[in-house]
Amino acid sequence: MSVVLQVKEFAASAIKDLYGFEIAPSGILVNATKPEFTGDYTIVLFAFVKQLKKSPDVLGQELGEYLVKQHPDFYTSFNVIKGFLNLEIGDAYWQAFTQKEYSNTAYGIATTHKGKVMVEYSSPNTNKPLHLGHLRNNFLGWSIAEILKANGNDIVKTCIVNDRGIHICKSMIAWELFANGATPASTSTKGDHFVGDYYVKFNDAYKGQVKELVAGGMTEELAEKEAPIMKQAQQMLVDWEAGKPEVMKLWKEMNSWVYEGFDQTYKEIGSDFDKIYYESNTYLLGKDLVEKGLEKGVFYQKEDGSVWIDLTGDGLDEKIVRRKDGTSVYITQDIGLAEMKQKEFNADQSIYVVGDEQNYHFKVLKLICQKLGLPSADGIYHLSYGMVELPTGKMKSREGTVVDADDLVAELINDAKETTQAKLEERNALKEFSQEELDQLYKTIGLGALKFFLLRVDPKKKMIFDPKESIDIHGFTGPFVQYTYARIRSILRKEANANFATLSTSELLPLEKDVIKHLEQFADTIGDAANEHDPSKIAIYLFNLAQAFNTFYNKHSISNAESEDKKQLRLQLAQLTAQTIKTGMGLLGIQVPERM
Repeated sequence: MSVVLQVKEFAASAIKDLYGFEIAPSGILVNATKPEFTGDYTIVLFAFVKQLKKSPDVLGQELGEYLVKQHPDFYTSFNVIKGFLNLEIGDAYWQAFTQKEYSNTAYGIATTHKGKVMVEYSSPNTNKPLHLGHLRNNFLGWSIAEILKANGNDIVKTCIVNDRGIHICKSMIAWELFANGATPASTSTKGDHFVGDYYVKFNDAYKGQVKELVAGGMTEELAEKEAPIMKQAQQMLVDWEAGKPEVMKLWKEMNSWVYEGFDQTYKEIGSDFDKIYYESNTYLLGKDLVEKGLEKGVFYQKEDGSVWIDLTGDGLDEKIVRRKDGTSVYITQDIGLAEMKQKEFNADQSIYVVGDEQNYHFKVLKLICQKLGLPSADGIYHLSYGMVELPTGKMKSREGTVVDADDLVAELINDAKETTQAKLEERNALKEFSQEELDQLYKTIGLGALKFFLLRVDPKKKMIFDPKESIDIHGFTGPFVQYTYARIRSILRKEANANFATLSTSELLPLEKDVIKHLEQFADTIGDAANEHDPSKIAIYLFNLAQAFNTFYNKHSISNAESEDKKQLRLQLAQLTAQTIKTGMGLLGIQVPERM
């Protein structure tokens, strides 16, 4: 049981004993005591003043005296300041915690089972390679899946590939017009990049044709509809839906090029899935549910034959679920896929990691599924995240101005190489590494910088990615946390024969206690990150822990500690800190190097 939970339970019990007033521990607000006051944790008293008919100061004094008297092995002192009860926890507790956990490689990981959760992320289109926005999506999805697993859930990682529609037809038409039979192999181009290049070529040709038609006297609106290349793409979509053999053959071949490219990127960034769905196999799902919804009165049919749902009573608007020609729309597919996934995996919660521009779509999806009475409905959760921009502004895939994921990863790894190589040369330590070890080190630091930077921000917030800032070893970055881990591992290697016998209780120095307090909060941080679907809580925690350890170590020696007991305690702190950093960074998908 965490310290905070114990403080809450002790306080709830004390309030009942003293005043006969029952309150759930969860209803008691406990914060870390502010640095300017004496204490470790603070109970906020204002919520109970009215019910207990006590002034905050009297209530704090009575409650503090009772808690210290009833739990002398836990609390050592208290003070009351303007409605806040500050409690100090004894050194014996913190040392016992350290002694118990320093060799626990699973420290912080939940052992109780809490349910099954499905996490859908990545969801790429097959007309272009992955870009910076996809990286935030992949890192968020993968990380929240691992955090939920660490919090006691069974996890299923899924992906839906948008492999059909007008977008891929545009790339296909451009390939037929401009490729002259070229392939990724013949041009030595990665498959997803190759197909993405033809999507850009389509757009360039389309803009040129529109310009010519407008110059010939046509309105721009009409020119956009009449451009020959757009009509060709639209006809190809019709042919695809009709199953025309030559179209299907080209579609399968071009998608296979893309999948091969995606697989290379996923392997490089450490993203994986338990199940991949393809829109070409799922876009007809949901049609039967539309019929059932009509029978139930959930949907209604207009005179033109189209089918709709009226959500105005729920604060939204009317939404089409089937066109007048009988074809399905995107929401229809999602309704069917939600039911299919539930039948296949029976998850308690289904998380969709999708950008915040789709907030409305997922509100509609959940409402429709609930009105249809689908078992999956209440578990639908949209993990909405803000877009990623560069200091130069937004990205546009149609114009080929996106930040390509592969290029960005390569750039960060190269930046890591330059900075790390220079530091190793300064220390004359380059020769201590083999070339294979150096290559792995550069990749570990570069990818760690990228992932940490994209995950350190609350997912709901829009963010600007700055490659130079992300690689800075002195900032709020992955390399800073990685360096702290490598520094600790170096300390522990030098003390490999240290004796970790049971320590005799001695007074903790403030910086020692500060590190232990940070360490003790790890499990609660995982729980908070899981409950709020927010990996940034892990990133912030790890940065603060690394800072606390570095502050402690810069002031207090480990190898030349004042006593053998102190040395052992500090080695235990170092070991538990390293293990916690390794586990926490692993939840973000980041490796930590043994040497840097």
